[in-house]
Amino acid sequence: MSFLNDPNITKADIIDKSIRYWNPSKTQEWIDRGMSIVIGKREGYYFWDMDGRKFLNIHINGGTYNLGHRNPEVIKALVDATEELDVGNHHFPGITKALLAEKLANLCPEGLDYVCYSTCGGEAVDVAIKSARYATKRKKVISIKGCYHGHTGLSVSTGDAVFKDPFLCQGEPGCFVQVPLNDLDAMEAELKKEDAACVIIESLLATYGFPIPDKGYLAGVKKLCEKYGTLYIADEVQTGLMRTGKMWCFEHEGFVPDMIVTAKGFGGGIYPISATIMNRKAGSWLFDIGRMHGSTCGGSELGCAVAMKVLDISTRPETVALIKKNTARLTEGITALKEKYDGFFRGFTQRGVIMGLDFDCKDASVSVTKPLFDNGVWAHNSRLRPNILQLKLGLLCDDAFLDELFEKMDKGLAQAVKMR
Repeated sequence: MSFLNDPNITKADIIDKSIRYWNPSKTQEWIDRGMSIVIGKREGYYFWDMDGRKFLNIHINGGTYNLGHRNPEVIKALVDATEELDVGNHHFPGITKALLAEKLANLCPEGLDYVCYSTCGGEAVDVAIKSARYATKRKKVISIKGCYHGHTGLSVSTGDAVFKDPFLCQGEPGCFVQVPLNDLDAMEAELKKEDAACVIIESLLATYGFPIPDKGYLAGVKKLCEKYGTLYIADEVQTGLMRTGKMWCFEHEGFVPDMIVTAKGFGGGIYPISATIMNRKAGSWLFDIGRMHGSTCGGSELGCAVAMKVLDISTRPETVALIKKNTARLTEGITALKEKYDGFFRGFTQRGVIMGLDFDCKDASVSVTKPLFDNGVWAHNSRLRPNILQLKLGLLCDDAFLDELFEKMDKGLAQAVKMR
């Protein structure tokens, strides 16, 4: 069955069914904003709405499409694996599960040797928190104000009130605590109570606009964790897999966490898979009670085959060189736009091909996203700092894409300024 070429499947019909059966408010919100999209064709770092409009994708679903939409090598890895494998059985070892775990361990700092698979970032964070609680026999989880770590059971409780309060997921009093970013004193005030199982921090806070932590802050938190017997979880769901020019973003800060969480781009936009990578202490439950946690589709043998190919592509010397080149091109091109629209475009943060663009507006999803949308660029803002627009470039973008991007962003920002 063809979903994209069937004349009986129309955009209007899909919108109607989405409102009736899927997510009424989300579907209607984009209609009300004049940005209703149903993705049809997708290829590389472009997608086309079902009405034929072409978009450059610089949101890439938080890094899900690091390697582009429908990367041919990733698809081939999945198709080839289906010739022999299926999801597998979560009770038993599996060929691709073991091979991928070894590959991941070899791409991590020494000591991060044990892997537990899941299906998404939130589930992987849940595993990390459960692991920390088992290892420390403590319950409290410390996170950063303005953070987001997923929508699942434990992960949502670590995040900002906007994510957890509607679902009454605040947790037990004092069980999930938040402190300000870059405030080591506030962090130590919580840690010195010696009741925290773990600290979890995105190496760059995506939902807070990708602020770059103060130099030494993340390493300082890790030292405090060691002092007070708390485990450190590095949430690399949006910042890992070479997006900052290093395999993991925390490597820029010169320390080693107790656990790493990876997801989104880990499955290449083709198969849902995530991983929690642990040191011996954090992974102690794997040795004591390994059968007491399970995920039926976490660690699917098909998904592991896909993730191995993703790691292969992401770490190739030519990929690393391209990331370095595009980091410089982004700096140059975005700086030129900032100078041209100075006053409205106030500045930006950048680490590798991840950027947060700061605009003088109340809500960039209205003031900036819509003009960019009208010029064929899909970008979105940061939920908790709505004046910050996220720019997430794919790892394999070429010069032609960047030329087109800067041209269309220029036109979109010109319109945005006129709308003020």
